[in-house]
Amino acid sequence: DVCSSDLMASGDDVREYLYKVLVVGDLGTGKTSLIKRFVHNLFSSQYKATIGVDFALKVVEWDPQTIVRLQLWDIAGQERFGNMTRVYYKEAVGAIVVFDVTRPPTFEAVSKWKTDVDKKVRLPNDDPIPVVLLANKCDLAKEPLTNEKHMMDKYCAQHGFAGWFEASAKENINVEASVRFLISKILECDTRRPVPADDADRITLSDEATSHGKNKPKTAGGCC
Repeated sequence: DVCSSDLMASGDDVREYLYKVLVVGDLGTGKTSLIKRFVHNLFSSQYKATIGVDFALKVVEWDPQTIVRLQLWDIAGQERFGNMTRVYYKEAVGAIVVFDVTRPPTFEAVSKWKTDVDKKVRLPNDDPIPVVLLANKCDLAKEPLTNEKHMMDKYCAQHGFAGWFEASAKENINVEASVRFLISKILECDTRRPVPADDADRITLSDEATSHGKNKPKTAGGCC
């Protein structure tokens, strides 16, 4: 159970957790760019479309006693809601749904992605995993989405999102803040049961899995 809520002993006082987090949304919404920014603090407009699933690992020093290792799974937008996503989603404990603020159809698809995640992966107590909504490419928006904060808060509450953020992978806006918010929700849900360190260090990936990463500052709002 490497990707659920594994606790690893790391010295007398430091606890280390390993979490699998999904990054989903329609094709071209900037999922890969967000992951690259968060993991490597890099941005490029030349990324190719992800095929299948990509994988990245980021170590986050949460506090002096807690280290969080995030496995970020970049699920290809063209996978949509196919059967393979059930395999990719397995053992995830959190998710980010991404849409492009300049392309309204990608927002219309958000509820379908959220429903798909809720159907295919649950916490051990059968609750849905915490999911954050990211309005990416806010640097290109004609008007800030925060002008519609009440509407977005209501939308997130209706669809069970833990919170939402305006974000920009290009300008490094709210990437780190949104991921740290999600980590806080994951930690709240974690039963924190210790497991053997050798189990926690084992990572199993499909042949398709490779690496990707993303990062951002600021907060635009939360609904819960």
